[in-house]
Amino acid sequence: MSLEKKESVPQEDRNPPPPLITSDTKAKEQDLKPIQSDHVYPSGLKLALLMISIFVGMFLVSLDKLIISTAIPQITNEFHAANDIGWYGTAYLLANCACLLVFGKIYTIFNIKATFLTAVVLFEVGSAICGAAPNSIAFIIGRAIAGLGAGGVQSGIIVIIVFAVPLHKRPQYQGFFGAIFGIASVLGPLVGGAFTTSVTWRWCFYINLPLGGVVIVFVFFLLHIPDRPETKIPFKDKLRQLNALGLLALVPGVVCLCLALQWGGTMYTWRNGRIIALLVLSFVLLIAFVLIQCWKPDQATVPPRIFMQRSIASGFWVSCCAGAHQTLFIYYLPVWFQAIDGNSAVQSGIHILPMVLALVFASILTGILTSRIGYYVPFLIFGICITSVGAGLLTTLGIHTAVGQWVGYQILYGYGVGSSSQAPNMAAQTVLPRNEVSTGISVILFAQTLFGAIFVSVGQNVLDNQLAKRLAGISSITPKQLQTAGVTGLFDIISPENHTAALEAYNDSLRVCFQVALILACLSIFGAAGMEWRSVKKNKEDSTPKNAEDAQVGKNVESKGLAP
Repeated sequence: MSLEKKESVPQEDRNPPPPLITSDTKAKEQDLKPIQSDHVYPSGLKLALLMISIFVGMFLVSLDKLIISTAIPQITNEFHAANDIGWYGTAYLLANCACLLVFGKIYTIFNIKATFLTAVVLFEVGSAICGAAPNSIAFIIGRAIAGLGAGGVQSGIIVIIVFAVPLHKRPQYQGFFGAIFGIASVLGPLVGGAFTTSVTWRWCFYINLPLGGVVIVFVFFLLHIPDRPETKIPFKDKLRQLNALGLLALVPGVVCLCLALQWGGTMYTWRNGRIIALLVLSFVLLIAFVLIQCWKPDQATVPPRIFMQRSIASGFWVSCCAGAHQTLFIYYLPVWFQAIDGNSAVQSGIHILPMVLALVFASILTGILTSRIGYYVPFLIFGICITSVGAGLLTTLGIHTAVGQWVGYQILYGYGVGSSSQAPNMAAQTVLPRNEVSTGISVILFAQTLFGAIFVSVGQNVLDNQLAKRLAGISSITPKQLQTAGVTGLFDIISPENHTAALEAYNDSLRVCFQVALILACLSIFGAAGMEWRSVKKNKEDSTPKNAEDAQVGKNVESKGLAP
Protein backbone atom coordinates (compact mmCIF):
# COMPACT_ATOMS: atom_id res chain seq x y z
CA MET A 1 0.00 0.00 0.00
CA SER A 2 1.35 3.41 -0.91
CA LEU A 3 2.11 5.72 2.00
CA GLU A 4 1.94 8.89 -0.08
CA LYS A 5 -0.78 10.72 -1.98
CA LYS A 6 -0.88 13.72 -4.26
CA GLU A 7 -2.96 16.81 -3.71
CA SER A 8 -5.17 17.16 -6.76
CA VAL A 9 -4.77 20.25 -8.92
CA PRO A 10 -7.56 21.61 -11.13
CA GLN A 11 -7.16 20.62 -14.79
CA GLU A 12 -7.03 24.24 -15.90
CA ASP A 13 -4.00 24.82 -13.63
CA ARG A 14 -2.18 21.74 -14.90
CA ASN A 15 -2.39 22.64 -18.58
CA PRO A 16 -2.77 26.39 -18.92
CA PRO A 17 -2.85 28.00 -22.38
CA PRO A 18 0.34 29.66 -23.54
CA PRO A 19 1.02 32.89 -21.66
CA LEU A 20 1.20 36.29 -23.24
CA ILE A 21 4.83 37.34 -23.48
CA THR A 22 5.71 40.37 -21.39
CA SER A 23 8.96 41.93 -20.19
CA ASP A 24 8.65 40.36 -16.73
CA THR A 25 7.48 36.91 -17.81
CA LYS A 26 10.41 35.12 -16.16
CA ALA A 27 9.84 36.71 -12.77
CA LYS A 28 6.16 35.87 -12.87
CA GLU A 29 6.91 32.29 -13.87
CA GLN A 30 9.04 31.96 -10.75
CA ASP A 31 6.07 33.16 -8.69
CA LEU A 32 3.76 30.67 -10.37
CA LYS A 33 5.91 27.54 -10.24
CA PRO A 34 5.97 26.68 -6.53
CA ILE A 35 2.23 27.16 -6.22
CA GLN A 36 0.79 25.37 -9.21
CA SER A 37 3.18 22.41 -9.14
CA ASP A 38 1.94 19.14 -7.67
CA HIS A 39 2.98 18.64 -4.07
CA VAL A 40 3.16 15.18 -2.53
CA TYR A 41 1.88 14.99 1.05
CA PRO A 42 2.94 12.07 3.24
CA SER A 43 0.19 9.87 4.63
CA GLY A 44 -0.39 6.85 6.82
CA LEU A 45 2.45 5.61 9.01
CA LYS A 46 4.95 8.01 7.45
CA LEU A 47 2.81 11.04 8.35
CA ALA A 48 2.11 9.71 11.85
CA LEU A 49 5.82 9.19 12.64
CA LEU A 50 6.75 12.59 11.21
CA MET A 51 4.09 14.39 13.25
CA ILE A 52 5.02 12.56 16.45
CA SER A 53 8.69 13.45 15.98
CA ILE A 54 8.13 17.17 15.43
CA PHE A 55 5.68 17.34 18.34
CA VAL A 56 8.33 15.73 20.54
CA GLY A 57 10.62 18.57 19.44
CA MET A 58 7.93 21.11 20.33
CA PHE A 59 7.47 19.51 23.72
CA LEU A 60 11.20 19.66 24.48
CA VAL A 61 11.66 23.35 23.64
CA SER A 62 8.47 24.26 25.55
CA LEU A 63 9.55 22.19 28.55
CA ASP A 64 12.99 23.82 28.56
CA LYS A 65 11.53 27.26 29.26
CA LEU A 66 10.23 26.35 32.71
CA ILE A 67 12.02 23.14 33.70
CA ILE A 68 14.85 25.20 35.17
CA SER A 69 12.62 27.11 37.61
CA THR A 70 12.66 24.46 40.36
CA ALA A 71 16.28 23.47 39.67
CA ILE A 72 17.82 26.95 40.05
CA PRO A 73 18.42 26.79 43.84
CA GLN A 74 20.45 23.58 43.51
CA ILE A 75 22.36 24.91 40.48
CA THR A 76 23.38 28.08 42.30
CA ASN A 77 24.43 26.05 45.34
CA GLU A 78 26.70 23.87 43.22
CA PHE A 79 28.25 26.73 41.25
CA HIS A 80 28.35 29.18 44.19
CA ALA A 81 27.01 31.84 41.83
CA ALA A 82 23.83 33.33 43.30
CA ASN A 83 24.50 36.56 41.38
CA ASP A 84 24.00 34.73 38.07
CA ILE A 85 20.46 33.49 38.81
CA GLY A 86 18.87 36.10 36.55
CA TRP A 87 21.01 35.04 33.61
CA TYR A 88 19.92 31.39 33.77
CA GLY A 89 16.50 32.29 32.45
CA THR A 90 17.46 35.49 30.63
CA ALA A 91 20.10 33.88 28.39
CA TYR A 92 17.54 31.42 26.99
CA LEU A 93 14.88 34.09 26.61
CA LEU A 94 17.13 36.62 24.86
CA ALA A 95 18.41 34.15 22.27
CA ASN A 96 14.97 32.65 21.69
CA CYS A 97 13.17 35.94 21.22
CA ALA A 98 15.89 37.66 19.19
CA CYS A 99 16.20 34.92 16.57
CA LEU A 100 12.52 34.09 15.90
CA LEU A 101 12.09 36.61 13.08
CA VAL A 102 15.51 35.70 11.68
CA PHE A 103 14.58 32.02 11.41
CA GLY A 104 11.35 33.00 9.68
CA LYS A 105 13.43 34.55 6.92
CA ILE A 106 15.96 31.70 6.85
CA TYR A 107 13.20 29.13 6.26
CA THR A 108 12.04 31.20 3.28
CA ILE A 109 15.34 31.20 1.36
CA PHE A 110 17.20 28.10 2.61
CA ASN A 111 16.38 24.39 2.58
CA ILE A 112 13.67 23.75 5.17
CA LYS A 113 14.85 20.30 6.29
CA ALA A 114 18.47 21.42 6.67
CA THR A 115 17.43 24.54 8.58
CA PHE A 116 15.17 22.63 10.96
CA LEU A 117 17.77 19.94 11.65
CA THR A 118 20.38 22.65 12.28
CA ALA A 119 18.06 24.27 14.81
CA VAL A 120 17.48 20.93 16.59
CA VAL A 121 21.25 20.29 16.68
CA LEU A 122 21.83 23.75 18.19
CA PHE A 123 19.22 23.01 20.85
CA GLU A 124 20.87 19.65 21.57
CA VAL A 125 24.35 21.17 21.79
CA GLY A 126 23.08 23.84 24.18
CA SER A 127 21.39 21.19 26.34
CA ALA A 128 24.55 19.08 26.42
CA ILE A 129 26.64 22.08 27.49
CA CYS A 130 24.15 22.87 30.26
CA GLY A 131 24.12 19.28 31.50
CA ALA A 132 27.93 19.02 31.57
CA ALA A 133 28.63 22.63 32.62
CA PRO A 134 31.58 22.84 35.05
CA ASN A 135 30.74 26.40 36.08
CA SER A 136 28.10 29.10 35.87
CA ILE A 137 29.53 30.81 32.76
CA ALA A 138 29.46 27.59 30.74
CA PHE A 139 25.88 26.97 31.90
CA ILE A 140 24.77 30.43 30.74
CA ILE A 141 26.43 29.91 27.33
CA GLY A 142 24.64 26.59 27.00
CA ARG A 143 21.29 28.21 27.81
CA ALA A 144 21.87 30.85 25.11
CA ILE A 145 22.72 28.24 22.47
CA ALA A 146 19.66 26.17 23.44
CA GLY A 147 17.46 29.27 23.19
CA LEU A 148 18.82 30.00 19.72
CA GLY A 149 18.00 26.49 18.53
CA ALA A 150 14.58 26.57 20.19
CA GLY A 151 13.63 29.63 18.15
CA GLY A 152 14.32 27.73 14.94
CA VAL A 153 12.46 24.64 16.14
CA GLN A 154 9.33 26.63 17.10
CA SER A 155 8.83 28.26 13.72
CA GLY A 156 10.13 25.24 11.81
CA ILE A 157 7.50 22.89 13.21
CA ILE A 158 4.66 24.89 11.68
CA VAL A 159 6.55 25.23 8.39
CA ILE A 160 6.90 21.44 8.28
CA ILE A 161 3.18 21.03 8.98
CA VAL A 162 2.48 23.31 6.00
CA PHE A 163 4.42 20.97 3.69
CA ALA A 164 3.25 17.74 5.33
CA VAL A 165 -0.50 18.30 5.67
CA PRO A 166 -3.08 19.83 3.29
CA LEU A 167 -4.53 23.15 4.46
CA HIS A 168 -7.99 21.84 5.34
CA LYS A 169 -6.49 19.22 7.69
CA ARG A 170 -3.95 21.45 9.42
CA PRO A 171 -6.24 22.76 12.21
CA GLN A 172 -6.31 19.27 13.74
CA TYR A 173 -2.53 19.24 14.03
CA GLN A 174 -2.45 22.87 15.17
CA GLY A 175 -4.71 21.82 18.02
CA PHE A 176 -2.06 19.39 19.24
CA PHE A 177 0.49 22.19 18.92
CA GLY A 178 -1.39 24.27 21.52
CA ALA A 179 -2.09 21.24 23.71
CA ILE A 180 1.60 20.30 23.89
CA PHE A 181 2.58 23.84 24.87
CA GLY A 182 0.03 23.81 27.71
CA ILE A 183 1.15 20.42 29.02
CA ALA A 184 4.82 21.42 28.92
CA SER A 185 4.09 24.63 30.84
CA VAL A 186 2.84 22.61 33.82
CA LEU A 187 5.18 19.64 33.57
CA GLY A 188 8.29 21.83 33.32
CA PRO A 189 8.59 22.79 37.00
CA LEU A 190 7.35 19.36 38.13
CA VAL A 191 9.86 17.44 36.02
CA GLY A 192 12.64 19.83 37.01
CA GLY A 193 11.83 19.37 40.69
CA ALA A 194 11.66 15.59 40.33
CA PHE A 195 15.05 15.33 38.60
CA THR A 196 16.67 17.74 41.05
CA THR A 197 15.34 15.89 44.07
CA SER A 198 15.67 12.26 42.92
CA VAL A 199 18.67 12.27 40.56
CA THR A 200 20.50 15.47 39.67
CA TRP A 201 19.53 18.79 38.10
CA ARG A 202 21.78 17.93 35.13
CA TRP A 203 19.17 15.44 33.90
CA CYS A 204 16.85 18.39 33.26
CA PHE A 205 19.05 18.92 30.19
CA TYR A 206 20.40 15.44 29.46
CA ILE A 207 16.82 14.26 28.90
CA ASN A 208 16.75 16.39 25.72
CA LEU A 209 19.59 14.44 24.09
CA PRO A 210 17.99 11.03 23.37
CA LEU A 211 14.58 12.51 22.55
CA GLY A 212 16.13 15.19 20.33
CA GLY A 213 18.15 12.46 18.59
CA VAL A 214 14.91 10.65 17.73
CA VAL A 215 13.53 13.88 16.23
CA ILE A 216 16.64 14.32 14.07
CA VAL A 217 16.52 10.75 12.74
CA PHE A 218 12.82 10.74 11.87
CA VAL A 219 12.81 14.18 10.26
CA PHE A 220 15.93 13.34 8.26
CA PHE A 221 14.41 10.20 6.74
CA LEU A 222 10.70 11.08 6.57
CA LEU A 223 10.56 14.75 5.58
CA HIS A 224 10.71 15.37 1.84
CA ILE A 225 10.12 18.90 0.59
CA PRO A 226 10.44 19.74 -3.12
CA ASP A 227 12.99 22.30 -4.23
CA ARG A 228 11.66 25.82 -4.31
CA PRO A 229 12.88 28.49 -6.77
CA GLU A 230 13.89 30.86 -3.97
CA THR A 231 16.31 28.25 -2.57
CA LYS A 232 18.20 27.98 -5.88
CA ILE A 233 19.52 31.53 -5.94
CA PRO A 234 23.28 32.05 -5.40
CA PHE A 235 24.51 31.96 -1.81
CA LYS A 236 25.62 35.59 -2.04
CA ASP A 237 22.07 36.61 -2.94
CA LYS A 238 20.72 34.56 -0.02
CA LEU A 239 22.95 36.47 2.36
CA ARG A 240 21.71 39.71 0.88
CA GLN A 241 18.12 38.55 1.43
CA LEU A 242 18.88 38.06 5.12
CA ASN A 243 19.08 41.86 5.40
CA ALA A 244 22.17 42.18 7.59
CA LEU A 245 21.47 45.85 8.27
CA GLY A 246 18.05 45.01 9.66
CA LEU A 247 19.47 42.22 11.81
CA LEU A 248 22.04 44.63 13.28
CA ALA A 249 19.11 46.70 14.52
CA LEU A 250 16.68 43.90 15.45
CA VAL A 251 18.84 41.56 17.54
CA PRO A 252 20.49 44.21 19.78
CA GLY A 253 17.15 46.01 20.08
CA VAL A 254 15.37 42.92 21.40
CA VAL A 255 18.31 42.09 23.69
CA CYS A 256 18.34 45.60 25.20
CA LEU A 257 14.57 45.57 25.74
CA CYS A 258 14.59 42.14 27.43
CA LEU A 259 17.54 43.11 29.64
CA ALA A 260 15.83 46.33 30.72
CA LEU A 261 12.67 44.41 31.60
CA GLN A 262 14.58 41.69 33.44
CA TRP A 263 16.67 44.10 35.51
CA GLY A 264 14.26 47.00 35.96
CA GLY A 265 12.65 47.11 39.38
CA THR A 266 14.63 44.11 40.65
CA MET A 267 18.38 44.39 40.20
CA TYR A 268 18.18 48.13 39.52
CA THR A 269 15.49 50.76 40.03
CA TRP A 270 13.62 52.02 36.98
CA ARG A 271 15.33 55.39 37.41
CA ASN A 272 18.77 53.84 37.21
CA GLY A 273 20.87 55.13 34.32
CA ARG A 274 21.51 51.59 33.01
CA ILE A 275 17.78 50.83 32.68
CA ILE A 276 17.00 54.18 31.06
CA ALA A 277 19.87 53.73 28.59
CA LEU A 278 18.74 50.20 27.71
CA LEU A 279 15.14 51.28 27.14
CA VAL A 280 16.12 54.26 24.99
CA LEU A 281 18.59 52.20 22.97
CA SER A 282 16.07 49.39 22.45
CA PHE A 283 13.37 51.72 21.14
CA VAL A 284 15.82 53.51 18.83
CA LEU A 285 17.06 50.21 17.41
CA LEU A 286 13.59 48.71 16.98
CA ILE A 287 12.33 51.85 15.25
CA ALA A 288 15.40 51.70 13.01
CA PHE A 289 14.55 48.07 12.21
CA VAL A 290 11.03 49.06 11.14
CA LEU A 291 12.36 51.88 8.95
CA ILE A 292 14.86 49.51 7.30
CA GLN A 293 12.02 47.11 6.46
CA CYS A 294 10.20 49.96 4.75
CA TRP A 295 13.36 51.18 3.02
CA LYS A 296 14.31 47.79 1.55
CA PRO A 297 11.06 45.80 1.32
CA ASP A 298 12.52 43.33 -1.21
CA GLN A 299 15.17 42.25 1.35
CA ALA A 300 13.13 42.81 4.51
CA THR A 301 13.21 40.28 7.34
CA VAL A 302 9.49 41.03 7.69
CA PRO A 303 8.23 42.61 4.44
CA PRO A 304 5.76 45.42 5.26
CA ARG A 305 3.17 43.95 2.86
CA ILE A 306 3.07 40.78 4.97
CA PHE A 307 2.87 42.54 8.32
CA MET A 308 0.21 44.97 7.05
CA GLN A 309 -1.92 42.16 5.64
CA ARG A 310 -5.17 42.44 7.58
CA SER A 311 -5.20 38.95 9.13
CA ILE A 312 -1.49 39.03 9.99
CA ALA A 313 -1.78 42.43 11.69
CA SER A 314 -4.87 41.23 13.57
CA GLY A 315 -3.15 37.96 14.52
CA PHE A 316 -0.12 39.92 15.74
CA TRP A 317 -2.35 41.93 18.09
CA VAL A 318 -4.16 38.82 19.36
CA SER A 319 -0.81 37.08 19.97
CA CYS A 320 0.59 40.09 21.85
CA CYS A 321 -2.38 40.08 24.20
CA ALA A 322 -2.49 36.28 24.52
CA GLY A 323 1.21 35.99 25.30
CA ALA A 324 0.84 38.64 27.99
CA HIS A 325 -2.24 37.35 29.84
CA GLN A 326 -1.25 33.68 29.60
CA THR A 327 2.17 34.49 31.08
CA LEU A 328 0.63 36.47 33.94
CA PHE A 329 -1.66 33.61 34.94
CA ILE A 330 0.91 30.82 34.41
CA TYR A 331 3.46 32.65 36.57
CA TYR A 332 1.27 34.23 39.24
CA LEU A 333 -1.47 31.64 39.84
CA PRO A 334 1.14 29.31 41.39
CA VAL A 335 2.30 32.28 43.49
CA TRP A 336 -1.29 32.70 44.72
CA PHE A 337 -1.48 29.01 45.68
CA GLN A 338 1.86 29.15 47.50
CA ALA A 339 1.31 32.47 49.29
CA ILE A 340 -2.41 32.35 50.04
CA ASP A 341 -3.14 28.61 50.27
CA GLY A 342 0.25 27.63 51.67
CA ASN A 343 1.01 25.10 48.91
CA SER A 344 4.46 23.79 48.11
CA ALA A 345 5.96 24.50 44.69
CA VAL A 346 4.95 21.05 43.43
CA GLN A 347 1.41 21.34 44.83
CA SER A 348 0.93 24.74 43.19
CA GLY A 349 1.91 23.20 39.85
CA ILE A 350 -0.62 20.41 40.34
CA HIS A 351 -3.33 22.91 41.26
CA ILE A 352 -3.17 24.68 37.89
CA LEU A 353 -3.88 21.39 36.11
CA PRO A 354 -7.59 22.30 35.64
CA MET A 355 -6.54 25.23 33.46
CA VAL A 356 -4.08 23.15 31.45
CA LEU A 357 -6.39 20.16 30.96
CA ALA A 358 -9.17 22.46 29.75
CA LEU A 359 -6.69 24.14 27.40
CA VAL A 360 -5.57 20.79 25.99
CA PHE A 361 -9.15 19.56 25.49
CA ALA A 362 -10.25 22.81 23.84
CA SER A 363 -7.19 22.96 21.54
CA ILE A 364 -7.80 19.47 20.19
CA LEU A 365 -11.59 19.88 19.90
CA THR A 366 -11.28 23.27 18.20
CA GLY A 367 -8.78 21.86 15.70
CA ILE A 368 -11.18 19.05 14.75
CA LEU A 369 -14.18 21.38 14.46
CA THR A 370 -12.23 23.94 12.43
CA SER A 371 -11.24 21.24 9.92
CA ARG A 372 -14.90 20.28 9.53
CA ILE A 373 -16.43 23.75 9.45
CA GLY A 374 -13.56 25.48 7.66
CA TYR A 375 -13.61 28.79 9.55
CA TYR A 376 -11.36 29.56 12.52
CA VAL A 377 -12.57 33.10 13.30
CA PRO A 378 -15.78 32.00 15.11
CA PHE A 379 -13.70 29.90 17.50
CA LEU A 380 -11.31 32.81 18.00
CA ILE A 381 -14.12 35.18 18.96
CA PHE A 382 -15.85 32.58 21.15
CA GLY A 383 -12.54 31.67 22.82
CA ILE A 384 -11.66 35.28 23.61
CA CYS A 385 -15.09 35.83 25.18
CA ILE A 386 -14.74 32.72 27.37
CA THR A 387 -11.16 33.65 28.23
CA SER A 388 -12.28 37.10 29.37
CA VAL A 389 -15.04 35.63 31.55
CA GLY A 390 -12.62 33.16 33.12
CA ALA A 391 -9.98 35.86 33.66
CA GLY A 392 -12.61 38.09 35.26
CA LEU A 393 -13.62 35.34 37.68
CA LEU A 394 -9.97 34.70 38.58
CA THR A 395 -9.66 38.35 39.66
CA THR A 396 -12.19 37.58 42.42
CA LEU A 397 -9.95 35.04 44.20
CA GLY A 398 -9.76 35.62 47.94
CA ILE A 399 -8.20 34.05 51.00
CA HIS A 400 -11.38 32.02 51.60
CA THR A 401 -12.11 30.98 48.00
CA ALA A 402 -13.40 27.40 47.85
CA VAL A 403 -11.67 24.69 45.82
CA GLY A 404 -14.65 24.32 43.50
CA GLN A 405 -14.48 28.01 42.62
CA TRP A 406 -10.82 28.22 41.63
CA VAL A 407 -11.13 24.94 39.73
CA GLY A 408 -14.15 26.19 37.78
CA TYR A 409 -12.59 29.57 37.06
CA GLN A 410 -9.46 27.90 35.70
CA ILE A 411 -11.49 25.57 33.49
CA LEU A 412 -13.31 28.49 31.90
CA TYR A 413 -10.11 30.43 31.32
CA GLY A 414 -8.19 27.41 30.01
CA TYR A 415 -10.98 26.39 27.64
CA GLY A 416 -11.13 29.90 26.21
CA VAL A 417 -7.36 30.02 25.66
CA GLY A 418 -7.36 26.60 24.01
CA SER A 419 -10.21 27.58 21.72
CA SER A 420 -8.55 30.78 20.51
CA SER A 421 -4.80 30.28 20.72
CA GLN A 422 -4.17 28.64 17.34
CA ALA A 423 -6.29 30.95 15.18
CA PRO A 424 -3.46 33.46 14.44
CA ASN A 425 -1.23 30.60 13.25
CA MET A 426 -4.02 29.23 11.05
CA ALA A 427 -4.64 32.70 9.64
CA ALA A 428 -0.99 32.98 8.57
CA GLN A 429 -1.21 29.61 6.81
CA THR A 430 -4.49 30.48 5.11
CA VAL A 431 -3.97 34.04 3.86
CA LEU A 432 -0.29 33.77 2.82
CA PRO A 433 1.25 31.79 -0.03
CA ARG A 434 3.07 28.68 1.11
CA ASN A 435 6.52 30.20 0.56
CA GLU A 436 5.72 33.13 2.89
CA VAL A 437 4.08 31.20 5.72
CA SER A 438 7.34 30.92 7.69
CA THR A 439 7.61 34.72 7.83
CA GLY A 440 4.01 35.12 8.95
CA ILE A 441 4.35 32.42 11.59
CA SER A 442 7.57 33.95 12.93
CA VAL A 443 5.78 37.30 13.37
CA ILE A 444 3.02 35.60 15.39
CA LEU A 445 5.47 33.64 17.57
CA PHE A 446 7.65 36.71 18.07
CA ALA A 447 4.67 38.70 19.35
CA GLN A 448 3.66 35.99 21.80
CA THR A 449 7.21 35.42 23.08
CA LEU A 450 8.20 39.08 23.40
CA PHE A 451 5.05 40.22 25.15
CA GLY A 452 5.18 37.19 27.42
CA ALA A 453 8.67 38.31 28.47
CA ILE A 454 7.54 41.91 28.89
CA PHE A 455 4.61 41.05 31.14
CA VAL A 456 6.56 38.74 33.42
CA SER A 457 8.45 41.88 34.39
CA VAL A 458 5.29 44.00 34.42
CA GLY A 459 3.58 41.51 36.74
CA GLN A 460 6.54 41.45 39.11
CA ASN A 461 6.67 45.22 39.32
CA VAL A 462 2.90 45.50 39.80
CA LEU A 463 3.06 42.92 42.59
CA ASP A 464 6.02 44.59 44.33
CA ASN A 465 4.50 48.07 44.14
CA GLN A 466 1.07 46.93 45.31
CA LEU A 467 2.57 44.96 48.20
CA ALA A 468 4.72 47.89 49.30
CA LYS A 469 1.70 50.20 49.25
CA ARG A 470 -0.71 47.82 51.01
CA LEU A 471 1.77 46.69 53.65
CA ALA A 472 2.86 50.25 54.49
CA GLY A 473 0.08 50.62 57.03
CA ILE A 474 0.53 47.12 58.46
CA SER A 475 4.24 46.77 59.11
CA SER A 476 7.43 48.74 58.49
CA ILE A 477 8.71 46.52 55.66
CA THR A 478 11.00 48.05 53.06
CA PRO A 479 10.76 47.28 49.31
CA LYS A 480 14.18 45.63 49.52
CA GLN A 481 12.88 43.23 52.17
CA LEU A 482 9.93 42.37 49.94
CA GLN A 483 12.26 41.47 47.07
CA THR A 484 14.53 39.29 49.19
CA ALA A 485 11.81 37.59 51.26
CA GLY A 486 10.48 35.43 48.44
CA VAL A 487 6.92 34.25 47.89
CA THR A 488 6.22 32.89 51.35
CA GLY A 489 9.18 34.32 53.28
CA LEU A 490 7.27 37.56 53.70
CA PHE A 491 5.10 36.02 56.44
CA ASP A 492 8.19 35.04 58.43
CA ILE A 493 9.14 38.68 58.96
CA ILE A 494 5.64 39.87 59.89
CA SER A 495 4.36 39.60 63.43
CA PRO A 496 1.61 36.96 63.99
CA GLU A 497 -1.05 39.54 64.84
CA ASN A 498 -0.58 41.11 61.37
CA HIS A 499 -0.59 37.80 59.53
CA THR A 500 -4.22 37.93 58.33
CA ALA A 501 -3.91 41.55 57.23
CA ALA A 502 -0.70 40.71 55.35
CA LEU A 503 -2.43 37.76 53.72
CA GLU A 504 -5.25 40.04 52.53
CA ALA A 505 -2.68 42.54 51.24
CA TYR A 506 -0.84 39.82 49.31
CA ASN A 507 -4.10 38.48 47.86
CA ASP A 508 -5.27 41.95 46.79
CA SER A 509 -1.88 42.65 45.19
CA LEU A 510 -2.05 39.45 43.17
CA ARG A 511 -5.58 40.33 42.12
CA VAL A 512 -4.22 43.53 40.56
CA CYS A 513 -1.85 41.36 38.47
CA PHE A 514 -4.84 39.29 37.40
CA GLN A 515 -6.76 42.48 36.55
CA VAL A 516 -3.94 43.45 34.16
CA ALA A 517 -4.33 40.02 32.54
CA LEU A 518 -8.11 40.55 32.31
CA ILE A 519 -7.66 43.88 30.52
CA LEU A 520 -5.32 42.27 27.98
CA ALA A 521 -7.71 39.35 27.44
CA CYS A 522 -10.52 41.81 26.68
CA LEU A 523 -8.34 43.94 24.38
CA SER A 524 -7.59 40.94 22.18
CA ILE A 525 -11.17 41.08 20.85
CA PHE A 526 -10.13 43.98 18.60
CA GLY A 527 -7.71 41.66 16.81
CA ALA A 528 -10.41 39.01 16.43
CA ALA A 529 -12.81 41.59 14.99
CA GLY A 530 -10.24 42.55 12.35
CA MET A 531 -9.48 38.98 11.26
CA GLU A 532 -10.64 37.99 7.77
CA TRP A 533 -13.17 35.18 7.50
CA ARG A 534 -11.20 32.77 5.34
CA SER A 535 -11.91 29.06 5.06
CA VAL A 536 -9.25 26.38 5.30
CA LYS A 537 -11.37 24.11 3.09
CA LYS A 538 -10.52 23.85 -0.60
CA ASN A 539 -13.55 23.63 -2.85
CA LYS A 540 -11.89 22.57 -6.09
CA GLU A 541 -15.03 22.97 -8.13
CA ASP A 542 -15.58 26.57 -7.07
CA SER A 543 -13.72 29.09 -9.21
CA THR A 544 -13.53 31.52 -6.28
CA PRO A 545 -10.22 31.16 -4.41
CA LYS A 546 -10.80 29.84 -0.89
CA ASN A 547 -7.32 30.35 0.51
CA ALA A 548 -4.02 32.01 -0.15
CA GLU A 549 -2.59 29.21 -2.27
CA ASP A 550 -5.59 29.19 -4.62
CA ALA A 551 -5.69 32.98 -4.60
CA GLN A 552 -2.02 33.19 -5.55
CA VAL A 553 -2.60 30.83 -8.50
CA GLY A 554 -5.43 33.02 -9.70
CA LYS A 555 -3.39 36.18 -9.20
CA ASN A 556 -0.41 34.87 -11.16
CA VAL A 557 -2.55 33.41 -13.96
CA GLU A 558 -4.38 36.70 -14.35
CA SER A 559 -1.14 38.70 -14.35
CA LYS A 560 0.13 36.54 -17.26
CA GLY A 561 -2.99 37.10 -19.32
CA LEU A 562 -4.13 33.50 -18.89
CA ALA A 563 -7.45 34.29 -17.30
CA PRO A 564 -10.45 34.77 -19.59
